[in-house]
Amino acid sequence: MEFRSSIPLYVQVITDMKKKIINGHLPPGTKLPSTRELAQSYQINPNTAQRIYNEMETQGLTFTRRGIGTFVTEEAARLESLKSEMAGLLLRDLVRELKDIGFTKQELLDAVALSYEAEMISSRPPENQKQL
Repeated sequence: MEFRSSIPLYVQVITDMKKKIINGHLPPGTKLPSTRELAQSYQINPNTAQRIYNEMETQGLTFTRRGIGTFVTEEAARLESLKSEMAGLLLRDLVRELKDIGFTKQELLDAVALSYEAEMISSRPPENQKQL
């Protein structure tokens, strides 16, 4: 992961982990790495890793079992809420930026549909390559 200097590291790591939770790379109930392992994998300070886990627990995204570790929440409603929150923020920013450069509602919808189709095509495996 490449960090941006304008956003605090812990916020960037939390956002990355939220994406992994939403897309299923970190399914509900998954045991997360220790703070030391998290720090090593993101190349951050262990204190920052602890802050990340504290913040995620405060947000209801994780829970800690003393002496066992930190786990992704199993609350389906919280996970759906997280997905909606993140999508809402991304869409809000996209709409604002496109409005600022003069897009109409229909142009915005057309652009999103076109971008979605292009992404679906580019993410398909080649025809002659077997999908595992």
